[in-house]
Amino acid sequence: MSEFKFIGRLIDALRQRFAEAALPADWTISPERCPEGMNGELTINCFRFAKLFKQPPDRLAAAIAECLDRDPEILATEQIKAFVNVVLTPAALYRDTLAALPELLAAGRLPENECRKILIEYSAPNTNKPQHLGHVRNNTLGMALASLLKRVGHEVIQINLVNDRGIHICKSMIAYQRFGNGATPESTGIKGDHLVGKFYVEYNQALSAELAALKAARPELAEKDNEALFLETELGRATQKMLQDWENGDPEVRALWQKMNGWVFDGFAATYRRMGIRFDHTYLESQTYLLGKDIIQDGLARGVFSRREDGAVIVDLGKMGNKVVLRSDGTSVYITQDIGTTLLKYNDYHPDMQIWVVGDEQILHFQMLFAILRKLGYEWADNLHHLAYGMVNLPSGKMKSREGTVVDADDLFAEMVALALDNCRERGDGEVTESELAGRAEIIGMGALKFMLLKFNPKTTMMFDPQASIKFEGDTGPYVQYACTRIKSIARKARERGLHFQPDEVDWSLLAAREEKAFAALAAFYPAALQLAAERRDCSVLVEYLLDLAKAFNRFYRECPVLTAENVELQQARLALAAAAGDILTDGLRTLTIGVPDAM
Repeated sequence: MSEFKFIGRLIDALRQRFAEAALPADWTISPERCPEGMNGELTINCFRFAKLFKQPPDRLAAAIAECLDRDPEILATEQIKAFVNVVLTPAALYRDTLAALPELLAAGRLPENECRKILIEYSAPNTNKPQHLGHVRNNTLGMALASLLKRVGHEVIQINLVNDRGIHICKSMIAYQRFGNGATPESTGIKGDHLVGKFYVEYNQALSAELAALKAARPELAEKDNEALFLETELGRATQKMLQDWENGDPEVRALWQKMNGWVFDGFAATYRRMGIRFDHTYLESQTYLLGKDIIQDGLARGVFSRREDGAVIVDLGKMGNKVVLRSDGTSVYITQDIGTTLLKYNDYHPDMQIWVVGDEQILHFQMLFAILRKLGYEWADNLHHLAYGMVNLPSGKMKSREGTVVDADDLFAEMVALALDNCRERGDGEVTESELAGRAEIIGMGALKFMLLKFNPKTTMMFDPQASIKFEGDTGPYVQYACTRIKSIARKARERGLHFQPDEVDWSLLAAREEKAFAALAAFYPAALQLAAERRDCSVLVEYLLDLAKAFNRFYRECPVLTAENVELQQARLALAAAAGDILTDGLRTLTIGVPDAM
């Protein structure tokens, strides 16, 4: 939060009045936002520190109100039980907020000694299909959190771990061998990841048909689970053999795998570019899946793990139960390679903290992973965090990759941009070229998508409605973007009229209207919103703040004319307020990886 100078004077007065309190040298008071409808810009909540003074909260509030009533920069106070609402003089309010905008924006950065090196892993797609809406939420959460952590001063390393091997990858490869007829992205005009995903769907259709025929021919299998019958099918046995051939380095299988993975990686790169994602390092599971075995053997020798009667290696995780870390035949389970990969990432980057952005269905997996690493004696294991997020659905229902009913990421991007383009055309700016309109629509459509996915706490299972998210009114990204473009329009019209201002010459004391002061007071909390969002690893905190700030600006714009104010000095002051609003809103959107068009 912006530092208000009256707070220092208030603390000095309280130290004198309550000398016996022996306050810590660095003790301070953090004012809060005054509730809407009450008289004041700030509120002091005495419940938060009354114990320090050994005073009842309401009595301490009365003492604070008495001290502030003598302060020349306070116009009025109002005590409501243990709360003190504060009305500042315009000169003091703006001096400590918008008039010191560079300092206000810089205040969002943490002190250097609180900044850390943070490794954040997200996306983690499989190379058997294109990315879908679930990946879009993952990518959006990961890239926005990385940007937010950088904004407050941390060093951030963005990591992707791509699952490019395994039975699911072989399914697409088998389908291509049988149904592909030599198709390529170039020959079909289909994006590479979409082409491979098409064969994954065809594989599962063929497997379902074979399973149905098998159950019809052998009624005793009718009640068996399809997965249990996988190796009873010719297609399943062929797929299993391909996986074995891959692991044995069969040159033909490896060549097909590299070709199809290449198509998928090209497709992923286009998807990431459109979202604005750039990873610092991409690990491949084909290069990491054997990691971890040596760590398990070392842990077994040290007594961290034990061997079960059947020969499997297990670890006792208390209330979470026993977890197998090596099968009885000596092969790895998934957590084994996660142990190895986590150690690999630590050795590569030596981060202070590692974060995984992964769906909430993996909560227990990560609890076990972190517990195992702690048992192995890695001190840094206390700084491992799972950012779990809920499922995202559309009004049409859930998605199923195998049935080809997923909401494809690229199709969703195209739909959002098309909706934005329709909205831009409806607004009727006839002087704009189609190319300019398309550029605006891209920024608005992608911004609307990201904003809506970030609007909810990550843990929330959410419904995403493309039509609702693109509206220019309401709690949407375009609403905040529109406030920014409105400010740009005000600035353009001011220049056309020869109206301009010098920041150090603005008479901020002229801005005494409730809406003007309310905006400035809310702007003071921008640094706090940034730091709280980063601390909680929750971008919805910043989204909510930006919505409130955009609404506060629009109330100011509606009630306080900028270009038609009664004199030039007031026009300049309101123009300066609008410019500051644009800078803060744009900085906040940029922190969320959302752009702002020149007009809408």
